[in-house]
Amino acid sequence: MAQYNTLLYYCYSTIADGEQFAADHLKFCKSLNLTGRVIVATEGLNGTISGSPESCKAYMDTLHADERFASIDFKVDEVDSPSFVKMHVRYKDEIVHSGLRDPNIINPQDKTGIHLEPQEFLEMKDGEDVIILDVRSNYEHNLGKFKNAITLDIENFRDFPEKINELAEYKDKKIITYCTGGIKCEKASALLLHEGFTDVYQLHGGIIKYGKEAGGEDFDGKCYVFDNRLAVEVNSVNPVVIATCYNCGNVTDKMINCANPECNEHFTQCDDCGTTMQGCCCDACKEHPRKREYDGTGYYVKVPLPVNVKAGKVSLA
Repeated sequence: MAQYNTLLYYCYSTIADGEQFAADHLKFCKSLNLTGRVIVATEGLNGTISGSPESCKAYMDTLHADERFASIDFKVDEVDSPSFVKMHVRYKDEIVHSGLRDPNIINPQDKTGIHLEPQEFLEMKDGEDVIILDVRSNYEHNLGKFKNAITLDIENFRDFPEKINELAEYKDKKIITYCTGGIKCEKASALLLHEGFTDVYQLHGGIIKYGKEAGGEDFDGKCYVFDNRLAVEVNSVNPVVIATCYNCGNVTDKMINCANPECNEHFTQCDDCGTTMQGCCCDACKEHPRKREYDGTGYYVKVPLPVNVKAGKVSLA
């Protein structure tokens, strides 16, 4: 039995005093000896939390007891070690950065694509009039994606609105959006509806829930996750590896961050190249004076970069 749990969740629900909530929530998480990352905004919560099963249960019970968060659908993974080193709770403008901040235009609490449970998605996804749309970033869908899914050339989700015009030919189709846990789809599907797409759906709970409840059938590759695991298995039915090593081109499903913290690029790299390149994406990063020691995982705790130097004192970001 695994010693720890990792929880993935989000909730669009109005939080009146988000900054104070964030401060209080950090204290609460630390009181349970949890690690992880939670983003708080006026529009809701977005979090990945890791800790003992008992602490994670207490966390889930507490949030579910709050009427604002009673509907949260926690995705629970059993892990051998905590998926984070520290606990961070931060207040931001959005719980997922999209640039779509006008609630009169995009408000997932008011209007969004029809939610499909994993089994419903499985039964619907291969229809002739169905388009499966991946709304994640390049490094995510390069590692793994659904068979025949449409992918977009985006570095961050905030680039998604600029790509809507590329989807115009599918306006008469049924469009099903998907992402890691469902949070991006809430805004992506809402934007599609706003732009005149009429038959819009989304995979409820995202890739992670689909893997747990429907076996992950036809999801090729691994799923990128935003913790020190970096990538997780999804498909237990017909798995394949689709990613290739950034350096040599050989097939690999290992995702890492570049060992140069000033690059920190997400990329796939086989173990042989990882050893040769010391976890770096290129020779320039390999020779960088701030290069971190590569331990084979390709995951690093973020270290603030110096942003201002005055009178011999260094201010940190």
